[in-house]
Formats: sequence, C-alpha cells, structure tokens
Amino acid sequence: MRASATELFPLFYSEQQAASAAIHLTEPDLALIEDGTYFVHEAGGEIVACGGWSRRNKLHAGSGARSDDDRVLDPATEPARVRAMFVRHDWTRRGLAKAILDACVQAARDEGFRSLALMATLPGVPLYRAFGFSETGKVMLPLPDGVRLEGVAMTLDLVS
Repeated sequence: MRASATELFPLFYSEQQAASAAIHLTEPDLALIEDGTYFVHEAGGEIVACGGWSRRNKLHAGSGARSDDDRVLDPATEPARVRAMFVRHDWTRRGLAKAILDACVQAARDEGFRSLALMATLPGVPLYRAFGFSETGKVMLPLPDGVRLEGVAMTLDLVS
C-alpha cells in the first residue's frame, strides 16, 4: 500500500498531499481482513496488489473513526463499499486491480448488494471509470494531520 502511494500519488497530488496520504491512507484495514473481504495478489512472496469490499458503513481510510463505521449495511437499500485498493507502481496495467474488483463485485452480489460505492483517490479514477463506475461527486478529504486531498465519490450498479 505504502509503496503504491509513494510512487503514484506524487503524479496527481502536491508533495505535501502525497506524503500525508502515504502515511494516513496506507494502514491495513483490519475490519476488511477480519470480515474475509480483502484480496491480495502476491509475486515472489510480496504483496503487489490489494483491495477489498465491505458490508460495513465506513467509506474510506483516513477519515478518522466515526461512531457508525462498523454498522452493517442493508444490501437492499445501501451500497457495499470498495476500499483500500492499491497496486504497486511496477505492477500496474496487468489486470490485477480489475481481478480484485471482479472478486468484490461477485462477493457483494452473492450477499445481495445491488450496488457498490467508493471514494477514489485521483490515481484510481481511470481504473474505476474503465470498470464502469460513475462519478457522483468530488470532495476534499481531510486527513488526520489537516492536509486535504481531492477524492471522487463513485458508484457501480450491480443489478444490470
């Protein structure tokens, strides 16, 4: 996660924003791991891509703890969340993120979710667009150190 952010974020964000994101957005999300909804690709004993989905309310890392982050979502009325997607710079453009998203879509559908939502950082927007996600808004994400980072809210319909 950190290697990906360190290499890719400076291409899209200021030096200060990229440095802050590399600290605050790259901690493993233990809830995804505990829920069994996190996927990784390994090569040579190293994780080169990761990402997952959640049936819980938290939308993105770095947002700080909110009282309803662990609330289980209603699949009939709320979108599952895609979170913590990272591909190491030297492993991009090989279909690894698409494979993770495919796994997320299938697993969320299997649990009855009708849509997915995510908060994309700028390096991920082209991937999510190509996968079929639609932009629903742009926001400035406050990180714990006060740095703000542009994010793009996106959704994907799973019922078609």
